Amino acid sequence: MIRPGEHEFDTVSSREVYSGAIVALRVDRVAMPGGREADREIVEHDGAVAVVVLDDADRLVLVRQYRHPLGRRLWELPAGLLDVPGEDPVDAARRELEEETGLAADHWSVLVDVALSPGFTDESVRVFVATGVREIGRPDAHDEEADLEIARFPLDEAVAMTLRGEIVNATAVAGILALAASRSRGDALRPADAGWVDRPTAFSRRTREPSDSAPA
Repeated sequence: MIRPGEHEFDTVSSREVYSGAIVALRVDRVAMPGGREADREIVEHDGAVAVVVLDDADRLVLVRQYRHPLGRRLWELPAGLLDVPGEDPVDAARRELEEETGLAADHWSVLVDVALSPGFTDESVRVFVATGVREIGRPDAHDEEADLEIARFPLDEAVAMTLRGEIVNATAVAGILALAASRSRGDALRPADAGWVDRPTAFSRRTREPSDSAPA
């Protein structure tokens, strides 16, 4: 008899339902305890990076951006997709920080990794802390980012905004509260190149790697 925690949830079969610009949907047939099989719907995603960036006055740099699924603007951390093949996560974070805020930072650490909704998607976000900030200029923005607002808040105020429900973006909530907790506890942060076991790869393999049947 297999005890709880020992069953292997093997994928018996898998089929693609949809593949779009930033997500794909597949259905896996998975072996369950007791000999059953069940379908599990999985949304594949590139994953993302986000930055808790602190200026010389120890203020957080937040952006306010329109999010169409909710139909309103949200306060968020500077963030973006891991959609450049082969790009290291910290390099992606540097790129997104520049694109969204016109800032660069000299010092980087991993703050927290967040599996956003592991019941149905492999989307995971790595949140960095960046300090030693300087202005380098923001490139031209397009679409929602052309409407993006930038503001700076003391950490205590960002925590209060989160607890008041004024910051609801999951990555921002995790990053802000993780920074407050790490400071309270005095914990050392991980290096910027720390391993990331849950970094998504399925969507990138599906959409960007050549198939065996592709012509040479």
